[in-house]
Amino acid sequence: MAERKPIESWLTDMDGVLIHEGTPIPGADEFIRRLKESGKPFLVLTNNSIYTPRDLAARLAGMGLQVPEECIWTSALATAKFLAGQRPGGTAYVIGEAGLTTALYQVGYVLTDNNPDYVVLGETRTYSFEALTKAIRLINAGARFICTNPDETGPSPEGVLPATGSVAALITKATGVDPYFVGKPNPLMMREALNTAGAHSESAVMIGDRMDTDIVAGMEAGMETVLVLTGLTAKDDIERFPYRPTRVVQSIADLVELV
Repeated sequence: MAERKPIESWLTDMDGVLIHEGTPIPGADEFIRRLKESGKPFLVLTNNSIYTPRDLAARLAGMGLQVPEECIWTSALATAKFLAGQRPGGTAYVIGEAGLTTALYQVGYVLTDNNPDYVVLGETRTYSFEALTKAIRLINAGARFICTNPDETGPSPEGVLPATGSVAALITKATGVDPYFVGKPNPLMMREALNTAGAHSESAVMIGDRMDTDIVAGMEAGMETVLVLTGLTAKDDIERFPYRPTRVVQSIADLVELV
């Protein structure tokens, strides 16, 4: 493997790396503090499109993690930026929460169910049959189908929850139309995050807890990758994948000294 440049910027997943089921993972607070003191660009990434960066910053602060809202990059922001580049000032029918609708408003999109350019599916805890039926009919009528992320399940204290990918599969089954997924593992989200941070892939690292989203997306975007074992991918799972992270550590605490 070619020798990489020194790390000048950091991208890290949130759930499974910094927090787990609403609780900070030991070492996360020190890692964030070191990043802020270093002055190096960093972003906390999440495929969850429910919350705005301000909401997430407040939620993290309530757990003792002081992450500035400008250092949070969500699949909702990536989706809005993608759509603004594809069809500026377009229209969309949205199934999602404030994180997604706010991001689309901020790039000048109009939200409507009257012949929209796109149907945009994001994360919500209240998927309604009526909204899904509307989405299916609009896609059948010609609206383009976009999803914030492909995650099929999400975590909760009670167990897994169906997530955007599962609901997208329902819509695809009903329409025969596959969505375009913007969030991880699409390297588009990673490249947009790098651009937002003013970072370069050859001197950046992506930290994640999932081989099938965080690690593959970081690798395909040309970054060094670190897998932490505090989330979904266990150590024994790594060999099942045809690609490997640059390094594997037990938790974010093992990376504090590298910042």
